[in-house]
Amino acid sequence: MNKPKVAIVILNWNGVNHLRTFLPSVITSSYPNLEIVVGDNASTDESLSFIEDTYPAIRIIRNEENYGFTGGYNRVLKQVEADYYILLNSDVEVHPGWIEPVIDLMESDPLIAVAAPKILDYNKREYFEHAGAAGGYIDSFGYPFCQGRMFYEIEKDNGQYNTSHEVFWATGAAMFIKKKCWDEAAGFDDRFFAHMEEIDLCWRLKNRGYKVMYCAESYVYHLGGGTLNTENPFKTYLNFRNNLLLLKKNLPFWRGASVITTRFFLDFTALVRFLSEGKRKDAWAVSKAHQNFARNIFHSEEEHHRDKLPTKLTGMYRGSIVWEFFVKKCHLFSCLDKDKF
Repeated sequence: MNKPKVAIVILNWNGVNHLRTFLPSVITSSYPNLEIVVGDNASTDESLSFIEDTYPAIRIIRNEENYGFTGGYNRVLKQVEADYYILLNSDVEVHPGWIEPVIDLMESDPLIAVAAPKILDYNKREYFEHAGAAGGYIDSFGYPFCQGRMFYEIEKDNGQYNTSHEVFWATGAAMFIKKKCWDEAAGFDDRFFAHMEEIDLCWRLKNRGYKVMYCAESYVYHLGGGTLNTENPFKTYLNFRNNLLLLKKNLPFWRGASVITTRFFLDFTALVRFLSEGKRKDAWAVSKAHQNFARNIFHSEEEHHRDKLPTKLTGMYRGSIVWEFFVKKCHLFSCLDKDKF
């Protein structure tokens, strides 16, 4: 029986060092019906000449400028024909058989739109990695977290999350998605630029009745922080701005209004914390995020009637992760109240 066609698509921007380090593992992938594509966001380093000289079989698609993670992928994937896309960060190490278990899982159910493997830390290989760990979740106030990662607390992989199951979101570091679902959702929302765009995509697909899965039978190693490190104020701005946009788009109207109001107060406490720590640029980034969101609050491109959106979705925690983590000192996913999922 013919295997579905899969395209690994790596979005690159001045990442020649990552390509040198991580492409050797990607080309060893054993999946039989596979194309490897590098989409380039107008790099000015040696990325493209390196690929052309070292891996001539890899297809290169050039964007005329840096459109970010969202715009870059949206433009590149319009030029890629496959049954499945794998959106893979340039700083991810894989092993030969990493694709087959995920495709087998997704082929088993037509409602599965998105899936991701276990994400482990490239430098500390026994630990999960922040970006996706063992599948993504979200709480009632829009704070994302993972099996294996709550805020800055990262768990060691002791086999505690070795069962595949439905989650809320899959990381964009190694996201498998059916092309027909990508097309149905019209890809990423360009407004996000980078950060939380994959959560928005998964949420929109779940609102349409699709499933997002964590595949425990596959794993990859992610370096993380390859483009914007955790101390970058622009990343702070994107995280706070995009989180508000995420809630506005995907929650029913009145629920969204209530949650966003609460988030403004919670974000203000984060701003005060940044100031107390001497991080004035991060504090200003939070303020700019709120200003941008307020200016665009009446943006009306969303395709659903927001009063008809579902209020209960698999992978949403009906409680506050902030309260659990900082007040109750619950730093492990396993100590959360299972009845709230």
